Amino acid sequence: MSTQDLVPSPVGPVDVEQAEAALVERYPRLVRIAYLVLPPTLGRNRRVLTAHALVQRALPRRRVPGPAVPGARRPEDAVDPGYAYVRGEVLRQALVAGLPLRRWALPRRAQLPPLLPQVWGLRLFPRAGGADELALDQLLSRLSAPARAAYVLRGLERQGDAEVLRVLASVGAGDPESALAELAALEDEPEGGPEGGLEGEPADERGAGPRLSGASLLESAEFDPCTLQARPGDLLRRRQHGRAALVGVVALLVCGALLGLPGDGWGRNGAAAPSYARNPAAEAALDPAKVKRVPPAVWPGAVRRDFSVWPARGELTGDTALLRRALAVWARPGGAVESSATPGTPVGPPMGPPQLLFAGRVDAARVVLFHDGLRIVRYAEPVEGSAGAGLDFARADAAEGPGAAAVVVTRAAGNVRYLTAPWVTGASVRDLLMPAKEPWRLGRDAHGVTDAVPSPALAEECARWNTLELTDDAGGRLLGDLGELLPARLLWGTPDAPVDATGREARAAWARTACQLTTVVGQGVRSVQAWRFARQTLPEGAGRATWVCTRAETWRGTGSRVLAQFLPPDRKAPAALASRAQDAPACGPREPRVLAGALWQAPGGGWYVLAAGGPDVASVEVKGGVTARAEGAVLAAKAGAGVRAEVSATLEDGRRMPALR
Repeated sequence: MSTQDLVPSPVGPVDVEQAEAALVERYPRLVRIAYLVLPPTLGRNRRVLTAHALVQRALPRRRVPGPAVPGARRPEDAVDPGYAYVRGEVLRQALVAGLPLRRWALPRRAQLPPLLPQVWGLRLFPRAGGADELALDQLLSRLSAPARAAYVLRGLERQGDAEVLRVLASVGAGDPESALAELAALEDEPEGGPEGGLEGEPADERGAGPRLSGASLLESAEFDPCTLQARPGDLLRRRQHGRAALVGVVALLVCGALLGLPGDGWGRNGAAAPSYARNPAAEAALDPAKVKRVPPAVWPGAVRRDFSVWPARGELTGDTALLRRALAVWARPGGAVESSATPGTPVGPPMGPPQLLFAGRVDAARVVLFHDGLRIVRYAEPVEGSAGAGLDFARADAAEGPGAAAVVVTRAAGNVRYLTAPWVTGASVRDLLMPAKEPWRLGRDAHGVTDAVPSPALAEECARWNTLELTDDAGGRLLGDLGELLPARLLWGTPDAPVDATGREARAAWARTACQLTTVVGQGVRSVQAWRFARQTLPEGAGRATWVCTRAETWRGTGSRVLAQFLPPDRKAPAALASRAQDAPACGPREPRVLAGALWQAPGGGWYVLAAGGPDVASVEVKGGVTARAEGAVLAAKAGAGVRAEVSATLEDGRRMPALR
């Protein structure tokens, strides 16, 4: 199907996760596009590696913005926003790679040999095709890079000339019209090229041969850089280089041995870097004997329930060597330490002796958990040796009650284990996507470490969303793993009075909106609150829909994310994302108001602009491609496919409120 034949629909913003999914799903096609557009003068081996490199670095570094009010996308759309963005980046870099190098100008990254991927000792090239593929490759080599890109878009992507011109202009091609003209001029030449055929063949014996209109040849193995043949490189030169590398390694080992002779060495502090200061206060903070240990009898009589009253648990709390390594790596992580931190979390050393929460052997690792009043710090090392140590930081300031109910101990093979608070009386697992299913019991050992649970934060698809349901003397708590040390609390209700999302209505709404939690994974989220702010009767007797606002709050206070979602009448259908905003007060205790709009297609085929606001909205108005106004908090206006409009509302106190964006 040509993208020209589709009903146009607005392209929304592109997240890094969305672009990554499109890249992984259509990786062979993207590499084929890059291979065809790259200049043949690079040689087939370098073209293959360069094509893979261009595709692998086509991901955006941050979210790419889109239209203010995105329209609803249909499942049959041929080009999704993630794929369109990645394809554009691949074409942009491939066109740059074809530019000539200038003497006094710095080369651009795409013009240099790729750093990754690299293949040593082998030369890779696609499988050889027949005479038609060879002739087509020779004809394409006579085209400029923009013309090759135009041919690939028209032949391989099945796009019309208007869409080809738009894509070429968006990726920085200098003169897209000239590219199409060059393509048309070559197609008008006699069969076999300007001389009547391929070099070395008489004109009356060559036959017709492939033309540039034979776009189906682009799908052949001749142009497939993912199905490759391998041959050895220059064996004599490799032997010479190997001798030189061996001499260099020996010299490096000798220098390293000489530099490592003085001092205390590496054994005592494991993977920590060498000490760089002799400050008495800093040394006291790194002394295992001065680590704070809370007795088990403290928390039942404590006024507050937070990390400060957690007792030290685990069978290795008396392992002084392990604690010394953990504190030393915390203060001076070496280059081999894998370190991570949630956004806004300082990663410096402790300011004083921290509190020990846990030290024990979990799965195949020794794990130590510290708390210093502001952060939870997790140190982990393999059971055998200290190579490959890991260090993780997470904000935990003002964590109390449900916020201090559990900490992630390990992640392995897609599973996660938690260390629960001492006041937790029961633990179970509930799948958010199955609200009617009862939760199943989750086992815990004597130290409070749970059994392994499949984590949704590590899953590639949203097939299930396991949450941790904890019970204490105050009731049930629902916590979700978002890829951090502290699971996020899941809430339901109005911004001024949220409750834990354990009720029937809350589970039904979360079952349709849970998959949107992937947009806040790894963002330092403290809690996620969902709120049904409007119900709307749909046109053409399509039923009654629901509007839900989801707000993710972070530990650092800033960086909150708000999502407005549309839930169609079909209770099995997932929610559709209507709009989103970053660092917006909407749906929060400071601004418990929200307004959202979306383009919706009725079952009968008609298109409508839908809008809904909170209870204090007096009227809703839409302008742009559609002009309409409705009294009350909801609006439904007849529209065309792909229309764009701006939604606003008037509050009961007379103030104006724009839509969430």
